[in-house]
Amino acid sequence: MGVRGLSDLMATPQQVGLSAEGLAQVTHTAERFVAEGRLAGATTIVARHGRVAHLATCGLMDLDTQRSMSADAIFRIYSMTKSVAAAAVMILREAGQVDLDDPVAEYLPEFGGMQAVVEPDANPIVEVAAEREISVRDLLRHTSGLPGANRYTGGSTAVDGLYRRHGLDRFEDGDLATMVAKLGRIPLLYQPGRKWHYSIAADVLGRLIEVVSGCGFDEFLSERIFAPLGMVDTAFYVPAQKLDRLVGMYGPDEGGRLQPIDAPQGGTGAFSADAFTSNPSFLSAGGGLVSTAADFTRFCLMLSNKGELAGTRLLQTESIEEMTRNQLPPELIPLDKEPAERYGGLGFGLGVSVRVEQTDWVPASQVGEYGWIGGTSTEFWIAPQDELVAIVLVQHMPFSPLSEVVKPLVYAALSD
Repeated sequence: MGVRGLSDLMATPQQVGLSAEGLAQVTHTAERFVAEGRLAGATTIVARHGRVAHLATCGLMDLDTQRSMSADAIFRIYSMTKSVAAAAVMILREAGQVDLDDPVAEYLPEFGGMQAVVEPDANPIVEVAAEREISVRDLLRHTSGLPGANRYTGGSTAVDGLYRRHGLDRFEDGDLATMVAKLGRIPLLYQPGRKWHYSIAADVLGRLIEVVSGCGFDEFLSERIFAPLGMVDTAFYVPAQKLDRLVGMYGPDEGGRLQPIDAPQGGTGAFSADAFTSNPSFLSAGGGLVSTAADFTRFCLMLSNKGELAGTRLLQTESIEEMTRNQLPPELIPLDKEPAERYGGLGFGLGVSVRVEQTDWVPASQVGEYGWIGGTSTEFWIAPQDELVAIVLVQHMPFSPLSEVVKPLVYAALSD
């Protein structure tokens, strides 16, 4: 079962304590979703003990051309980008260039002396001085007070409206520096540390990395993460010679049948006709990357292996443990995100969610499991106790339930 980019990491299910019959149920489930017309195609990956025991594709990459889903298909991974950006910050931290508890304003002066609103839902807006500075840790764990501005949360507050009037829900014509300059002039939706709020904070990390490293965010990721890990197809756009591998994006029409839909660059903002097909000016740390099954598996195995992959150490064990432990106080748990059932029992680390208690959503999920999702039905999760990695790659909006249906099957496939 050799796969380009993973041939050095493949194993049989039995070699890593997984049931071949159990993993076959993962394949059959994805095939059923496709056969029922709920998805155009899907890719599922399961690894354990640092080796890949399951990589299966089904359905089509593109309904018009009838291209079969391939193992090297390129997916828009959207918010799974956040975990990559978090790893980049941890690289800078290990180099002594960033401290997680430093005020962001030490690196990005635009965030000095921020104001916050007294009441998020009030209109007109009443502002007061922020009680404390936003820290780098706040950006990573979504406690900065910054709003989503319709980019991640579809916010409807007066502050969200203010962000939209400044063009902060669409960045196709801007860059990270322009975004940060605008953000510093607009009040926070919440006092820093007061609330977990999924937000534009992740994108600010991209600019922080640029300023601290002295190079473009895309260059930093390419040189410090993608090249060392052998992630040859992960980038902020798909070059012309690879476009035949880019998976089409689909959603239901009024009758529930699949239809092509637009794919905005880096999130849920305005659609650009060349989204993901040309190098963007705005490099979204919150949702701008494309990747493949092989590439993102290599990244996840690095996390699962505590910072190392195939003899290459990207991060120290301590950095991975810091990323993947819950960073939220009890009063901010569960995550304030819809649907509430999906996010019940979840805290948040640095760029990833962390399960702090079991719930009825997917009862098989273990405490300590971490991962995150992308808005077009991509998801990864890692169970440290079992050294288990699972990835589901789909291009469908709204979010497909395939990953939550597959998860208990993956756990059930454990044979030791």
